[in-house]
Amino acid sequence: LSLGLIFILYTMFVWWRDVLRESTLEGHHTKVVQLGLRYGFILFIVSEVMFFFAFFWAFSHSSLAPAVEIGGIWPPKGIGVLDPREIPFLNTLILLSSGAAVTWAHHAILAGKQKRAVYALVATVLLALVFTGFQGMEYYQAPFTISDSIYGSTFFLATGFHGFHVIIGTLFLIICGIRQYFGHLTKEHHVGFEAAA
Repeated sequence: LSLGLIFILYTMFVWWRDVLRESTLEGHHTKVVQLGLRYGFILFIVSEVMFFFAFFWAFSHSSLAPAVEIGGIWPPKGIGVLDPREIPFLNTLILLSSGAAVTWAHHAILAGKQKRAVYALVATVLLALVFTGFQGMEYYQAPFTISDSIYGSTFFLATGFHGFHVIIGTLFLIICGIRQYFGHLTKEHHVGFEAAA
C-alpha cells in the first residue's frame, strides 16, 4: 500500500510538472490542448457526481425504508444525531464564502488583476482550511462512529469523501495561488485554475 501510494504521488508530481512546463516555459497550451484538459475534467466531475449520488441514494434509501435489523426506525435506536444548526450550518456558510472568494479570484484573473487574484486565492484557501478544521472537530465530537449501523457509515463516507475533495481542492488552489503570484495564469490561459476551482 505504501509503495503504491509513493508511485501514485511520484507519477502525479512528474505529470503536473510536465503540464506546468508545457503551459509556462514552453509557451501556453494551444486551444486543442485546453479543450482536451477541459473534457477530461468534465468526465472526472461526472464520475464524482456518480459517487455522491450513490452515497446520497444509500442514505435516502436507508432513511425512507429503514431495515428491520436497525429497528425499523430512522435514525437507528441509540444513535445521537448531530444538530444541523450548529457546526454543519457554520461549515455550509464557510464553504459558500469560500466559493464566493474563488469566484472573486476568477474574475480578478479575467480582469488581469494579478495581486487581487492572489488575495482572493489566499482567502479561499484560509476558508477551506477553517472548513477542514471544523469538519475534523465535528468528526471528533460526533456521538456515533463509522461502525454504528448504516447511519454512521453513510454519514462518514459521504462527508469524508466531500472533506477529501475539499483538501485536494485546497492543495490545487495553493498551487494556483503560487502560479498566480509568479504570473503564470493569464486571462487567456488559466485552465489549471478553472479545474481547481
